[in-house]
Amino acid sequence: MPENTPIENHKDIKLYNTEDWLYEDFVIGQKDRSISRTISEGESMTFNGLVLDMHPYVGDQKFAEEEGLFGKRLVAGALVFSMGLGLMANNNVNTFSYGYDKLRFIKPVFIGDTIYTIRTHLNKQTKYDKMGLITVSYEVYKQPGELVLYCEHLQTVKYRNPENIKR
Repeated sequence: MPENTPIENHKDIKLYNTEDWLYEDFVIGQKDRSISRTISEGESMTFNGLVLDMHPYVGDQKFAEEEGLFGKRLVAGALVFSMGLGLMANNNVNTFSYGYDKLRFIKPVFIGDTIYTIRTHLNKQTKYDKMGLITVSYEVYKQPGELVLYCEHLQTVKYRNPENIKR
């Protein structure tokens, strides 16, 4: 068995599943695509229960089939938003969410649909003494490529060398 890593050395081991890029590293126009994931009934209903969303379109199979416009239950838009962005979560230790703009639910998503996300780097601008502001778009698609959600995420991100940033 290998020797245990002393606790004082734990902080020197790079965190798994994180990024550490800074403002200067952000490349406008860069695109990244996530893996895909299928939204199950259990996930949908658990989310609905957690947020107390029992609208008949998301929680009532009989209503959805007999009276609804789509003939089947929808996944709540807030869950599509959360999962779509979660698929692209970069866990950057130098960025902080500033908010979201232009959030639109474009097409319905149903239980059993498979989604994926494309993130595009849109803009960056200086903002504060130690952090700039970046904007990325998220396009969430359901297979085989139908756009279902769009939003823009604003994030502050640390400068590598704040003294070199012209504001």
